[in-house]
Amino acid sequence: MARHVVATTKEIPLGGRKLVEVAGRPVVVFNLDGEFFALLDRCPHKGGSLCAGTQTGLVESSGPGEYHYSRRGEIIRCPWHAWEFDIRTGKSRCDPRRMKVRTFPASVAPGAELLQAPPAATTFAVTVEGEYVLIEA
Repeated sequence: MARHVVATTKEIPLGGRKLVEVAGRPVVVFNLDGEFFALLDRCPHKGGSLCAGTQTGLVESSGPGEYHYSRRGEIIRCPWHAWEFDIRTGKSRCDPRRMKVRTFPASVAPGAELLQAPPAATTFAVTVEGEYVLIEA
């Protein structure tokens, strides 16, 4: 898989997201407490943009009138039909065995490390500041 630099870590704040293009595909990158996760920006139900959806948590109930809210910001809800997906795994909340959003491995690498990779084209002198988010596709 090829690695694609998609953003600096500062461009995607904690709890934030950014829509990018990776190998011609729309991908939404999420920052969950400093960990980065990437999902195809297309709901598998009818193709709605997950980047335009609501980021929420998980509500569970052990019985009538009992509710527990957890995993704040780790669930994305499609804006078209409210289907929910786990940002960490891409799995559907309603049918996790059969329905999921395509995920892409995401990592963070220092800019200096990226300069050490063998060039694939003509190179130019650059300066590197901060860390960058990488997507493998």
